[in-house]
Amino acid sequence: GGGGRWRLRHVVPVVLLWTTLHRHVLGCSSTNCNMVLTEAQGEFTSPCYPQKYPNSQACRWTMRAPAGFIIQLSFLDFDLEEAPGCIYDRVVVNTGNTDVKFCGPTANGLTLNSTGNVMDLSFSSDFSVQKRGFSVSFKHVAVALRNQKVAITGGNGQVTEVSVSISTLSQLTLCFEVERNSQKQKEWIFTYYHGGNNVALSLGSDQGGMKMIIDGVTCSIDSIISSSDFTTSMKPFCVLWTSSNGRVAVYFNGNYWAKTCSSSTGHSVAGGGTFRLGGQHFFNGNIYNLRLWDYAMTVQQLSALSCDTVGNVIDWDNSHWTIPSALAQTDATLSCSVSPPSNTPVTTSCDFPGLGCPEALFYRISFVVDNGSAALTQVDVERAVALWLNQIFQNWTHAVNFYSISVQPVAHSGGNPTSYFCQALLVYYYITNQSLGEAAVLAQLSSTEGLMGAGLRIQPDSTDVRLIENCPEENPLHYRWPESRPTVTQYLPCFPNKEQSTSRTCLINPQNFSSYWSAADLSNCTDIDTIQVSAENAAEVAVQLAVITNNELSNEEVSKVVTKVKELVNVAKINTTLASTVVTIISNVMTSSETALAATSEKALKTVDELVQKIEFEGPSISITSRHLALGISTLNTSMFNGTSFSAFMAPNSTDPQIDFKSERINPLAQVTLPASLLSGVSLSDADRLSLSRINFMFFSRTNLFQKEQGTRSLNSYVVASSVGNFSISNLEDRVEIEIAHLSEQPSLNPRCMFWDFSMNSGAGGWNEEGCTVSEESSNNKTICLCNHLTHFGILMDISGASPHIDPKNNKILTFITYIGCGISAIFSAATLLTYIAFEKLRRDYPSKILMNLSTSLLFLNMVFLLDGWLASLETNWLCLSVAIFLHYFLLTSFTWMGLESIHMYIALVKVFNTYIRRYILKFCIVGWGLPAVLVGIVVAVDKNSYGLQEYGRGEPGEGSSEFCWIQNSVVFYITCVGYFCLVFLLNVAMFVVVMLQICGRNGKRSNRTLREEVLRNLRSVISLTFLLGMTWGFALFAWGPVNLAFMYLFSIFNSLQGLFIFIFHCALKENVQKQWRRYLCCGRFRLSDNSDWSKTATNNTKKVSSDNLGKSLSSSSFGSSTANWTSKAKATLNPFTKRHSNTDKCYSNQTSPKCVSSSPSSSEAEPNSSSSSSSILPVSQMIDKVKDYCSTRSDNFYKNIIMSDSFAHSTRF
Repeated sequence: GGGGRWRLRHVVPVVLLWTTLHRHVLGCSSTNCNMVLTEAQGEFTSPCYPQKYPNSQACRWTMRAPAGFIIQLSFLDFDLEEAPGCIYDRVVVNTGNTDVKFCGPTANGLTLNSTGNVMDLSFSSDFSVQKRGFSVSFKHVAVALRNQKVAITGGNGQVTEVSVSISTLSQLTLCFEVERNSQKQKEWIFTYYHGGNNVALSLGSDQGGMKMIIDGVTCSIDSIISSSDFTTSMKPFCVLWTSSNGRVAVYFNGNYWAKTCSSSTGHSVAGGGTFRLGGQHFFNGNIYNLRLWDYAMTVQQLSALSCDTVGNVIDWDNSHWTIPSALAQTDATLSCSVSPPSNTPVTTSCDFPGLGCPEALFYRISFVVDNGSAALTQVDVERAVALWLNQIFQNWTHAVNFYSISVQPVAHSGGNPTSYFCQALLVYYYITNQSLGEAAVLAQLSSTEGLMGAGLRIQPDSTDVRLIENCPEENPLHYRWPESRPTVTQYLPCFPNKEQSTSRTCLINPQNFSSYWSAADLSNCTDIDTIQVSAENAAEVAVQLAVITNNELSNEEVSKVVTKVKELVNVAKINTTLASTVVTIISNVMTSSETALAATSEKALKTVDELVQKIEFEGPSISITSRHLALGISTLNTSMFNGTSFSAFMAPNSTDPQIDFKSERINPLAQVTLPASLLSGVSLSDADRLSLSRINFMFFSRTNLFQKEQGTRSLNSYVVASSVGNFSISNLEDRVEIEIAHLSEQPSLNPRCMFWDFSMNSGAGGWNEEGCTVSEESSNNKTICLCNHLTHFGILMDISGASPHIDPKNNKILTFITYIGCGISAIFSAATLLTYIAFEKLRRDYPSKILMNLSTSLLFLNMVFLLDGWLASLETNWLCLSVAIFLHYFLLTSFTWMGLESIHMYIALVKVFNTYIRRYILKFCIVGWGLPAVLVGIVVAVDKNSYGLQEYGRGEPGEGSSEFCWIQNSVVFYITCVGYFCLVFLLNVAMFVVVMLQICGRNGKRSNRTLREEVLRNLRSVISLTFLLGMTWGFALFAWGPVNLAFMYLFSIFNSLQGLFIFIFHCALKENVQKQWRRYLCCGRFRLSDNSDWSKTATNNTKKVSSDNLGKSLSSSSFGSSTANWTSKAKATLNPFTKRHSNTDKCYSNQTSPKCVSSSPSSSEAEPNSSSSSSSILPVSQMIDKVKDYCSTRSDNFYKNIIMSDSFAHSTRF
């Protein structure tokens, strides 16, 4: 019992102590601060108000009002912890579309209005420093519908309807303002139903364009208004209809467009129905100020119509509509918006809400003080000025603070007393029932005496007080930043994604206290580059790009849009709807400036050309039109083609050019007449003729994609283009007639017919008049051109993608290099071949015979190539076919013999022992000459039209292009040329690496050569093998992208001169060749006598290399042979290529000098200086040493015979 009383006496004080601490530390008990308030008016406070609010609070109050009301919130008291950016404690008010942040005393007395019928207030505190908190009041304020726009929806319980009865209408005027968020294929702005689901009146669009439905009758109005006219900004539109004549009209942008819908004549719009916004396929956007009158207005009435004119059937008023609360949104920028009532007296400092009401007012204060005491430093003066400012404003009637006080010395001629220029930023946290002006601040500063203490005196008339100016209005592309007060942040919808917002703040420069705009925060905005394009989302991306291009674009944005359109056309399956959207995009892009289009015109034009090739359509023809571009595509039957014509014209009451396929029109904007003989002179294969399925026609009513001035001439007509499939048609017997109207009538004009040539101006394009003449039938209003070719924008695209990027200048240089190089190569290939044929001793070994076959192949390849262009100009089909076949064959034989060179090196250097191949060279010849013949024979047997006349390069013949007999079928080219070469190239690369590793590895073990000699020796090996194995042909594999031109030059130089390099490294620099030349071709002191020391040495070396080291049979003595026989061969040279049962001389080397012995089938091989003829058996250790010595010797001999002379550096000059 005593213990229990002891515990009670101690526990009770502890509980009392905890209760006291809880009351003082926490301040109050926890309260519910997450609430939804629907009352018409009320108040709420921060937790524990007016005591200090607790730490770590997270509160949220949501205020909701009925439709047609907004929330008006007023701060009655406000005191939170103050910090830059309100990073500690803060209140955030969401007014509907923006968040406003407050801390410190800044919000005291402030009144805010929501943009819709919902407002949120969030309060958060950190772990330290509490203040009194806040008290706010709120109330619902009824607002006129003129302050609100309404989102158009598709139903699902959120339907906006007219609540008044509509009488029968025989004519009407319906006006509204609308803005879109995104574009869809089907979108209807409003629909009026009568008798259930019968549509009596509707406006919208589908795949066929804009339509207006009247009493069930569908009237197409796409010629007078387009769905692209509805943009992301709010614009007014009026639609009119009259029953008596069926006239439908639209009025927007100050223009009146009308057409007759005869099928609606006599109809009427029945009364008593239901008028709704949107529907199943609703317009994704917002509508505003929809009004309906029961008569059709005149143009004068429409132009005088104001936004507050009341509709006598439907008006934009709450009494006429039933609107779900979530769909209405207040917007102060609407054309007829009026400010909602406020319970806060507006101060003179915030008279214009459009400027934004900041947390405070900011004043720049400056004055000059004289320092009468030389002992004061600049820091002392700054401290004294700050103390003085705080003292004189401490008990002032206005709450002000000072920031950024700065003191700078002012130079004086006398030097004393020193003066200081003082500057400070005065911040006034204004209260709604008090105002503060510059005069009041200046009066308070002047109320004290001149002395401020510490010997400092203010100079008379030096004090200046200025309210910091507003940031001026700025209008960069896509955005209008209104004039704003300092520290105010403005929010605008992003471009192009309006659902996100960008912000910009009016800041104060801390150096001179002037206002300036911060950089716009575009982090939430979607850039055009980030749009992902795929075959699945192509339609949606196209619609998005159409909306984007309906606005003014910067140069960079134009380039991005064109790039995205090109991606879209490349990946998508193009139907008529998608094609129409793409044409609209290109048409919109064409309205951009010439500067913006300069860098993208080529890409845009080629995109249009690719588009017309990919459009899928049904029927004989299709036309797609837009404001500045019209496309016409007609099906083509090559067997029944009898000529055709296209014309472009402007229909009445239409702004879009139209395409006519059937008959010639009077005075068209442009017309192209294709002769019946269009395809008769074109060299096309049967497969190509089957692929010709369409004739394309393009008309550009705006010419910004083209160069408007060239030299002294300027463009004075529309631009028209036509193409047949994807083929080039030129040198026509019957000319194409092109009639183009002038943009302006000029009687003295001397017209020239020109076509757009992409090869000019380094690929940028330009006007070229070659092949076109002006007809005598031309007049002042039009020009008739007669052209012998028909080009289209895609003709310059080469399959490999290389030719379009080579300009005519470089093309001519490359052609010159190729022809000169091939000529030189042919001469030296012949010289190599003749050398080895003339001197029998040079062609005894296998490498020489393989080299002769390779040189023969290169000789014929170069000769056929040089004759190809001339033979092609003869225009004889069978001759051109033969030349193309031979050129293909000798190209393949050259590749094959290069590969056989590498195979022989592998056998000779790597696979040494047990390698015997009967009839070695015969088998090589069967592969080298037979395999290419089989491949070419298969191609000819399958389709001989795979070969024929081709045109290469850019421009017409003689202007950077060439006619050439070659492979026409791309499949044959890639399989038999590219694929075949790649296999040979990979084989040669592998053999090249193996051979070089063998040579370098063996040479590296020698001690009798310096490092420099070894490097030069290996370098000569690399160069020699590179040309022998055709490694330089691999440059073609790297001729892509930005390095294309460089590799094209390398390819042309090294491969056209391959015969020359083979002659130098494998003929002229070889010792045995030089010896034969000097013995039989030279005279005088250059002639080499038969009994000279060098002659003997060279002769012996020739025998040794040709007979022993690289012999004809490639046989290797078997390890199963008799020991004596193997030992004798090892003593000779241990060469596995020694011919069996030969009577030739056997050469070998010892440490001092080479020696030779003669052998016969009946005699045994003996060691040098040995008198015994019997066979001797070597010990195993000596046999191993002999093998090692043989391998080292074999590497030298291989290098001498296949690559070049070992004594190259000591060769006699000749």
